[in-house]
Amino acid sequence: MSIVGISTEFSSLSTEEYRARKVALVTGVTGQDGSYLVEFLLEKGYEVHGIIRRSSSFNTGRIEHIYRDRHETGVKFFLHYGDLTDSTCLVHIISKVQPTEIYNLAAQSHVKVSFDMSEYTGDVDALGTLRLLDAIRTCGLSDRTRFYQASTSELYGKVAETPQKETTPFYPRSPYGVAKLYAYWITVNYRESYDMYTSNGILFNHESPRRGRTFVTRKITRAVADIHLGRQECLYLGNIDAKRDWGHARDYVEGMWLMLQQDKPDDFVLATGETHTVRSFIEKAFRVTGRTIVWEGEGVEEVGKDSETGKVRVRIDPKYFRPAEVELLLGDPTKANTILNWKRKVTFDELVTEMVVADIEGGLNSSTLM
Repeated sequence: MSIVGISTEFSSLSTEEYRARKVALVTGVTGQDGSYLVEFLLEKGYEVHGIIRRSSSFNTGRIEHIYRDRHETGVKFFLHYGDLTDSTCLVHIISKVQPTEIYNLAAQSHVKVSFDMSEYTGDVDALGTLRLLDAIRTCGLSDRTRFYQASTSELYGKVAETPQKETTPFYPRSPYGVAKLYAYWITVNYRESYDMYTSNGILFNHESPRRGRTFVTRKITRAVADIHLGRQECLYLGNIDAKRDWGHARDYVEGMWLMLQQDKPDDFVLATGETHTVRSFIEKAFRVTGRTIVWEGEGVEEVGKDSETGKVRVRIDPKYFRPAEVELLLGDPTKANTILNWKRKVTFDELVTEMVVADIEGGLNSSTLM
């Protein structure tokens, strides 16, 4: 292996002195988790570097409120063009930044889309993680840089036990889950093979007003807001009886950071320990706007009606069904609670309310960017 080597500027530093610089590199920085993580790290006094993909249109809506021109004084947040499919650029960025911590949040993260783009999902989500780990080694930072891998509850898929914890067997049910399974195990493998500080965060569903528009929770809250504002008549969804463990992304990025502050690397489940159906999310979202949904019919013919007006507000569209469904995800965060002293702060009801209110305000301002 060709070794780039540690920058001469930092080569004389001990590992402790090197880490005291507090320099973080975040992939997926323009996403929901990336934006919250950047805010969190900057508040902790870090210098933060993010990797963004080149695009002809701006894709930085979630971080525009954080970003400042690097020519200004006191700037501690910088962006670099790169991609997890390009090993050369990853080596270049890591060699230049010399990070003390790397958070790999980048992914093709839409489960349903992964069935349509399975090869791309595998290239980015699986091999992209391998490329990052190898880039750390190539740059001679194996014993200096700590690595966080964004793992997922989709690893459990066809669950072997409930609730799911760190020792629960994996059974992914989508190309996304399978790609993330490779990423999980290569992270463990490099920890055991090269004594690298690498940790997996097995995060259950975490949402926020910054969630992507096509994810089911945000799709629901946007539709509820648009119906409230008179801009939409009906919401179309797939399996509304799927059960998920939903928390707030802001709470979960704190857990990511805590994992890299431990004396030894390890893998942790972050979850609320509660499960709710998509149906329940719909009902609570409409309730924020003063509407009560009542259900009629069965199967694909089932509809959700406004109890006051009788108007159909929710319909089932089979095109949104997954080829292989994950019916139930419920995490056991005991290990994270005990070792990391991590606990979720935002309740399910508070999460739903915050998302609906934000989408109503965004609709009124006609300036939602995500």
